[in-house]
Amino acid sequence: MKVAKYFCIVVLALVCQPTAFAFETSTAVKASVILKADTSWDDKPIIYPEGKPEITGFIIEIAPGGETGWHLHPVSSFGLVLEGELEVQLKNGALKRLKAGEALAEVINTLHNGRNLGSIPVKLVVFYAGAVGQKLTVNEHAE
Repeated sequence: MKVAKYFCIVVLALVCQPTAFAFETSTAVKASVILKADTSWDDKPIIYPEGKPEITGFIIEIAPGGETGWHLHPVSSFGLVLEGELEVQLKNGALKRLKAGEALAEVINTLHNGRNLGSIPVKLVVFYAGAVGQKLTVNEHAE
């Protein structure tokens, strides 16, 4: 009877554990989730490409008043604004506004335009989850 009781306690303890972090936090290391998503910001599922996986990271800077121009990404991408304020607009008028410290799972195969809303450059780090040889960005006029 006692074995069954302890077994149930152990199972409950394992099942009720919080989600595991990439790092154990301590006085020397602090880990904070900045993004956890299974859909892009327009609520479409995140998909992984076929082929040999390749992760590409960029630091992108947009001057005050500057725009990226209409483009799309055929792969999943994830961004974090480091400085400034960014507005991302879809062709249907949907808007996403981000300021320093905010992250998003970018739209996939959907035309969008990024615009710097502020008076300082927007700096963001973006990671693309693509495949070797696959384009990461397609400009509107290139379609």
